[in-house]
Amino acid sequence: QVQLVESGGGSVQAGGSLRLSCAVSGNAVNQLTMGWFRQAPGKEREGVASTDRYDNKKYAESVKGRFKISKDNAKNTLYLQMSSLKPEDTATYYCAADPAFRFGGELTSSLYRDWGQGTQVNVSS
Repeated sequence: QVQLVESGGGSVQAGGSLRLSCAVSGNAVNQLTMGWFRQAPGKEREGVASTDRYDNKKYAESVKGRFKISKDNAKNTLYLQMSSLKPEDTATYYCAADPAFRFGGELTSSLYRDWGQGTQVNVSS
């Protein structure tokens, strides 16, 4: 079992930036398929970005060019750098991990075994 702890959420104005972190324990981040998901009130959880152990990546169309997923193997931490934030990016953001290899990762939540508790991001207009 992998433990995931997100941090870095907060409130920001539209056009601003935030960096989310996900501290990983129980396995090495570079051995896992990792993903960032978000869920807004009344909406389904959606995949935002994912990466595999070889750093191949996938992004949701809604965040391409604005968000960047990355890893720091030495710190065993996953990041999500979010720029040009929009009010529609407001959601609880979750980090997810799975030991199975999937090229580029996956943006489907049911394919992930382990989840963090989430961190709130609020973007005001």
